[in-house]
Amino acid sequence: MEVLCPIDQSCSHQIAALLQPPSPLPVQEYFQQLISRRQCHGVQVKQNGEFGKGVFAQTDFEEEQLIFKDQMLVGAQHPSNKIDCLVCSYCFKFIGSIELQIGRKLYLKSLGLGISPHNECQNSSSDEEDQDNHYVQNHLHSENGASSSSTNTVPSPTMAVESLMNGELALPYSNKFPLPSVVSCPSGCEEAFYCSKSCAEADWESFHSLLCAGEKSESLSRKALLKFMQHANETNDIFLLAAKAISFTILRYRKLKASHHREKEKTAPSILGTSDLSMLLEAWKPISIGHKRRWWDCIALPDDIDTSNEPTFRRQIQELAFTSLQLLKEAIFYKECEPLFSLEIYGHIIGMFELNNLDLVVASPVEDYFLYIDDLPNPEKKEAEKITKPFLDALGDDYAICCQGTAFFPLQSCMNHSCCPNAKAFKREEDRDGQATIIALRPVCKGEEVTISYIDEDLSFEERQALLADYGFRCRCARCLDEEP
Repeated sequence: MEVLCPIDQSCSHQIAALLQPPSPLPVQEYFQQLISRRQCHGVQVKQNGEFGKGVFAQTDFEEEQLIFKDQMLVGAQHPSNKIDCLVCSYCFKFIGSIELQIGRKLYLKSLGLGISPHNECQNSSSDEEDQDNHYVQNHLHSENGASSSSTNTVPSPTMAVESLMNGELALPYSNKFPLPSVVSCPSGCEEAFYCSKSCAEADWESFHSLLCAGEKSESLSRKALLKFMQHANETNDIFLLAAKAISFTILRYRKLKASHHREKEKTAPSILGTSDLSMLLEAWKPISIGHKRRWWDCIALPDDIDTSNEPTFRRQIQELAFTSLQLLKEAIFYKECEPLFSLEIYGHIIGMFELNNLDLVVASPVEDYFLYIDDLPNPEKKEAEKITKPFLDALGDDYAICCQGTAFFPLQSCMNHSCCPNAKAFKREEDRDGQATIIALRPVCKGEEVTISYIDEDLSFEERQALLADYGFRCRCARCLDEEP
């Protein structure tokens, strides 16, 4: 039985307009402007017949050459990963200092929080998380580490954690790995931190002003917002991305409306009329370009679910989305953007992320730091390890954990699949933020389509086709045509 959402019925006309695939010309104009702003002059987005959009080379690329970097439209660090990595909530650069990163991680680990050797974070209670946030908040405004420590007696990691976090203890050579100072959320919440004032302002204007639990939050109810976040953390953090997409659209709509008022010097109608719908469609445009299907229709059936139980599974997924939507509606509902709070729109937003998202990965400077110490010549290495080795031993395998999350990248989402791709998403040594980086796997000629693999291309033909069926297509690349029985 289908879950019924009243907004789906009352706003059916507006919902249909929002979900209408944009025509090729506006899409091409949008990406031309996007590519120009980001200076990705080596590629072009064009229609690709039966496959819709595609990314094509505008120049020749050599093997391992950077094809383009793509800034995310929306992205989020996995909530559990925040235990291990303190990063900018907007660009996802590591922030603070090497000392703060290590001290913070050891403190949280001492509370029984952290990750397993398999990089899967353990869950924690909300009370513990509140306690952690308050502790971390009180130690975020310390100085970056100096080049070495003049202390002859090295305190144990347990005793030194607070000294690391408040800047009293400097690790040797840490100044070779400088990190941006921590900038707090302008509303004073304890969830978002930034590498710069510009990132804090950009996040506030794009997403965070509606999703902030601080005193200056523009949400309807901070209590309801916290309930939504808790539900997302306990079920699926893809809901946090969906909330960002809706907040992004509402805030764009408000800016467009304010600009319209200034130009026309009149008050817009209180009911969602034609002019308001056109502004909502314009605000929605960056989201509209992503390929969408309803989440409960496109999510892959888990291996432990029998096909006979598939209808029940998909109905439960729909119910889960509806529960999340109701919690979000209580927190940030905006009447003039009511269609965004329909289950149909919410399901399509989440489905877009399910089909198009790329892993968000940023390498940890803490790993680089300990590798640097390990590569020092003696006697410098021996002297430095008197201080650093106890901390490395205390961290164990967790010292190398990178920032992990998920994000939607507009240009990357236009890239089609091939089981013999000519490009891949790959972070180079110098790529230290949340942007997607696309690298050529082999020489790519001007005019050639740039493709990536959505799956493990080393699988058999049958296994690849089964996985790609979840994306809604059967692969007909040259390799599949050659291997097809």
